[in-house]
Amino acid sequence: MLSIKKIKYPNFLAATGIMMTFYTGTARAADDQWYTGSLVSPSGAQSRAGLLGVEPYYSYTQPVGYFASDGSSHPQHPRQQMFSNSTMWKYGITDHISIQAHTVVNYGWERGHGHSSGPKFGDFPVDMIWRFLDPNPKKYIPALNLFAGVYFPTGDYNKLQNKQDSNGTGAYVFRMAITEQSTYVVNGNHALRLRTWGWFRHALASTHLQDVTSYGTGNGFHGRGSPGMSGQAGFSLEYGLNHSWVLVMDLARDWANGSHIWGTDTTGKHVDRIASSSGDWQIAPAVEYNWSPRFGVIFGSAIYYAGHNTGVKISPQFAVNMIY
Repeated sequence: MLSIKKIKYPNFLAATGIMMTFYTGTARAADDQWYTGSLVSPSGAQSRAGLLGVEPYYSYTQPVGYFASDGSSHPQHPRQQMFSNSTMWKYGITDHISIQAHTVVNYGWERGHGHSSGPKFGDFPVDMIWRFLDPNPKKYIPALNLFAGVYFPTGDYNKLQNKQDSNGTGAYVFRMAITEQSTYVVNGNHALRLRTWGWFRHALASTHLQDVTSYGTGNGFHGRGSPGMSGQAGFSLEYGLNHSWVLVMDLARDWANGSHIWGTDTTGKHVDRIASSSGDWQIAPAVEYNWSPRFGVIFGSAIYYAGHNTGVKISPQFAVNMIY
């Protein structure tokens, strides 16, 4: 998941209430189904003021290769590995507006290149979420949400002891998203929930860089840098086997323009460089178990199976979702 990790936003349907139901026969109501939320898709605003959602999320990222610029895959040695915790905090300010934040902690290591000098905080995203369209099953209207927020540059990025300590960009990054959610009843009495979404991120300003940084500079460098624009689009499906158990699948496309650095290196030579763009496709199958409308767990793995200028990765992960 932070690189800038891809941040996940699962949530309970029963707690958010932002769903759309289509009845296709004499089946039980789809809102009887309990959900945790998929691994990748963002959830919307809380259903009413005063609800607090907390979700500690744990992942381990294991690279297994590298996608070249032409999309071909190649072995990768040594391999950069990382353990991450991202905890989501979401509070309902009104019945349609929520505030959401994530605390992110990473620990990385690579053979021959050392370990992080302890757990490292990543950049800190804070978003406002507005559910601007409530679902209306009779008129086939889904729930629609708008996200707008900023990454605050709290992660280490400058004057690093080694590259394992890199966990941020040093820049304030604006981001926004739009999400859709609807639920259908299929196969007589099983709920099928669909989410679609699109993210966009853009740096608000450049940042000062010196020596070893998260932008790939070395000792003696002085200058500035800025991360490139990036985004994600995807959809998820959640199929209810029974009241508590749910099968889940996400499919998402990530893209990022290259970061831009300019300044002078240790010899005084002028540097002005834009890194190559990158992109990937990921699929994330998972299983949810919910023991109440407000509490549940999810286990699964993100698999990055195609792309360019990025790693071939497998990322097993789990989360515990709690609504108060």
